[in-house]
This record gives sequence, C-alpha cells and structure tokens, in this order.
Amino acid sequence: MSKLSYPTPHINSTPAEIAKTVLMPGDPKRAELVANKFLTDAVLFNDVRGVKGYTGTWKGERVSVMASGMGMPSMGIYSYELYNAFGVENIIRIGSAGAMSADVKVRDIILGMGACTDSSFGNQFGFDGAFAPICSFDLLEKAVELGREKNFNIHVGNILSSDVFYDDNPERNLRWRKLGVLGVEMEAAALYMNAARAGKRALAICTVSDSLVTGEALSAEDRQNTFHEMIELALDVAISFN
Repeated sequence: MSKLSYPTPHINSTPAEIAKTVLMPGDPKRAELVANKFLTDAVLFNDVRGVKGYTGTWKGERVSVMASGMGMPSMGIYSYELYNAFGVENIIRIGSAGAMSADVKVRDIILGMGACTDSSFGNQFGFDGAFAPICSFDLLEKAVELGREKNFNIHVGNILSSDVFYDDNPERNLRWRKLGVLGVEMEAAALYMNAARAGKRALAICTVSDSLVTGEALSAEDRQNTFHEMIELALDVAISFN
C-alpha cells in the first residue's frame, strides 16, 4: 500500500476539511442533494473533475459527503485516497441497487453485509484464493438498530458488485440469486476491500431502485432526488461514530 500526501490527484483538500465519516453516493447530484437538503452550513472541500465534496453538520455533528462515481475503479480511487491520505475512518456508501430477490421490493433498503463480485479488482492483492469482502460489523449493527427504530423496510445480506451494467448474458444473475444474493450494484466490493486493507470501516446502504424479478423501476429523477430514508439512516449512523 503506497503512502499518499495531500492534495491527491483527485481530491484537492486537506484532512482538516474532511470529517472522519464520509457518505459516498455514486451520483455527484446526490452528494449535492445531501449537502443542500440535509447538512447544515455545508462547505465545498473538493470540485476536482466535477466530483464535489462537502462538509457540514447533521444534528450538530460533523459529517462529509462526496461522490464516488460509478463502478469499482472509481470507488477504488476515491475511497483509497480518503482512507490513506485524508485520515477518514468510516465510509458509508449510499447508492441504488437492483433487487435480485422476490422478497426485496422497490424502495426497500439493503444493508450489504457482504459484497460478492465478478470484478478482478481483488487481483491486485495477490490472492491464492478468493477474498470475501465484508462490511464493518460496528457500522452494520448500528444501521440495523436505527433502521428498526425507524420502521424502515430493511434487508441484511449479500449483495453483488458487478462490473457490468448491460450484461450480454441475461441469465447470469440467476446464478447469484440461487445463492441468496439480495441485490446488485457496482461499488461496494471495492470499498470493502480498500477498507480492509487500510484497517478502516465501510458499509453499503442501498435503496432498491428497480427489480430484476418484477421489472418495476424508478425514474432517473427519483433515483437522484429521493431515497431520503437511506440518507437519514446513513447520517444517523455516521454521527454515532464521531
């Protein structure tokens, strides 16, 4: 693991400007939404390549939010730099996922206890076997506790971090469903691996935007501008670790 100094090629900031816990949506517009509608006195700390990062307060506690972009390579860059150059301790992904289980409905929330993947991201670590990327139990435990208190529709289990959005083999997802995978997204496994390597915490909290089982799907506008339950849950988890 290489040592990094700041600013990095992708984050033009200092550790003092970034909170110890960062919420990471894939979509930069969702990062703006969190900063503008949820955080108090949010201040922009990064705008490199249009990936805006903000630090503000939630219920009086300091929290940051910054987009990861789409896919494991992008998440791999931003989470690595936050953990290893800026002293971030906790990253909570707040994203969307496609349901792979008939029990998981659109707008339900999935907490990714583990993240299967079809990516080669883990090859960099030189495994002889297969590493199983998992979240931080501390973050997961708090998210389950708070989610139940709020009566949110929460599912806890395995998710799939896929490199492919438009899969040439439409039957491939059936193999993951057979093993109980709840939903598919594109970033969590890279986040979990980087957290494990850095000795830090990570959790993916995903709202279900569409179902691979029923075909139901939300609009792009809904994905960008709603999902408030997930955001509030993630913020409450974040301030529990300040």
